[in-house]
Amino acid sequence: MPDNIKKILVVGLGSMGLGIAESLLRSGYQVYGQDKSSTQIEKFKKHGGINTDIPYDKIDVVVIVVLNEIQTRDILFGKDALSKKLKANSLVMVCTTVSPKFAKEMDILCQSESLLYLDAPISGGSKKSSEGKLSYMISGDKKALAIAKPILEATSEMVFEFGETVGSGSAMKAVNQMLAGIHIAAMAEAITFGISQGIEPQKFLEVISKCAGTSWMLENRAPHIIDNDYSPKSSINIWPKDLGIVLDIAKNANFAAPLTAVALQQFVSAAGSGLGNEDDAAVAKIYARNAGIQLPQNKT
Repeated sequence: MPDNIKKILVVGLGSMGLGIAESLLRSGYQVYGQDKSSTQIEKFKKHGGINTDIPYDKIDVVVIVVLNEIQTRDILFGKDALSKKLKANSLVMVCTTVSPKFAKEMDILCQSESLLYLDAPISGGSKKSSEGKLSYMISGDKKALAIAKPILEATSEMVFEFGETVGSGSAMKAVNQMLAGIHIAAMAEAITFGISQGIEPQKFLEVISKCAGTSWMLENRAPHIIDNDYSPKSSINIWPKDLGIVLDIAKNANFAAPLTAVALQQFVSAAGSGLGNEDDAAVAKIYARNAGIQLPQNKT
């Protein structure tokens, strides 16, 4: 642990934020945390995190891992603005999936408050987060990156740098989310199509995982369907937001993204059917319902 970083605040202790906080605690940092969920706060405290009497004026780095741009803006510049409480030259490291335009706006606003900003979207899921093996897509000022280096080392296995232009990391994350969302929807479509043809879901996974049609998302999410386990490792609700960001970026670039649009509609349909808080593999339930077929029922 470097001497120049004493105290870190993690805002957003969901599956990804909690994993980041756990990794930082294992590395010896003094980690404070905030979240709206008392359940997540208790999990955080069990690992040694601190939730009370946060010394904002002594915090060196803030890591923000919340749902969306609205929450990020509110945390930094809303009614109880965190930006007004931090000391000059504190680092604000935003891991939330946001648009490049939003990241640039936050950077400018942080500069006006004498704060450093790092565009730091993440990928890897809850398991890799808890293991300290995330992938980061980083863009921002060299000074901000230098301060963040030990935090990145404690929480990641891969760090991809995209230069000093804030927003470039978020642009790369949008590309990743485009593929990830499409692949989850494609997996759901394929496994339910297989069921409609009499193919057992377990056999589907056994075969496809060894064939050209596989993907990381297929191999990771299909077991959730097979096990009838929709406890949210990554929820349905994430995808209308993330794919919405992708399509907004595409629209501004006059870029057609028809596959993304179709995948988005499946997640919107799932959220509208009350599945929003379930694992994103639950999008398969929409395909199954429309086809009149039954997904595996017995949780193993």
